[in-house]
Amino acid sequence: MIKFESKSNKILEVDEDHIVVFDDFRNVSLKEEADLIFADPPFGINFRGNHLTYHRTPDALSYVEVPREEYPRFIRELVEWCYKALKPTGSMWLLSGWNNLRHVLDAVEDVGFIQLNHIIWKYQFGVFTRRRFVTSHYHLLLLVKDKKNYTFNKPEHYPEDVWIIKRTYHHNEETAGNELPDNLVERCIITSSNPGDLVVDPVLGSGTTMRVCLRLNRRCLGIEINSLLEKRIREKLRVWLEQKCMID
Repeated sequence: MIKFESKSNKILEVDEDHIVVFDDFRNVSLKEEADLIFADPPFGINFRGNHLTYHRTPDALSYVEVPREEYPRFIRELVEWCYKALKPTGSMWLLSGWNNLRHVLDAVEDVGFIQLNHIIWKYQFGVFTRRRFVTSHYHLLLLVKDKKNYTFNKPEHYPEDVWIIKRTYHHNEETAGNELPDNLVERCIITSSNPGDLVVDPVLGSGTTMRVCLRLNRRCLGIEINSLLEKRIREKLRVWLEQKCMID
């Protein structure tokens, strides 16, 4: 059983080892240190999607990113929370766009993380532009506390730090904005954890991390401030939730 404390009583329990708590991560404390943290936070770029995926007020009526002026403090608080929640031998994958990358890198260094790799994820399409190059990549930072003691399951003989992974286009499907492809999240989790390990996602969004952990036999605690995303999360976890109902 994953043990934690939260101010919220709104919880989606797939089973005792796979739990979603709808709360601000800053209100949640773990009673067990995480082996791996995977975090895809908002980028602070006024992105608009189909759902509100993150905001300080969860009852907002439309998608609202963390405001630019609040972003340095927000990302610092997220990275601090993750550092405290992680085992001394644990790892963290942290995603970022290019716009506020400087704030992300500053927070990582100030908090005490060691940057093991800076991965570029190249996807197949971006928003059309007229007077600048189209942005078609994200940054993935692989962070550790101890550069001599961490999990690294080498994915192939010669793993490079540029990943070309297609984004899934959800035609006529209500999604939670920028949902990550399963195989991207899967690559990160396989590389930096082992079966039975505890993976924590403090900004869960649509539930991709939880779905991948269920498939890969990792325990998972997902934290998501916006309870309106429960519908989308349930859609992604439908198979496992149906199995739970049959057992119950």
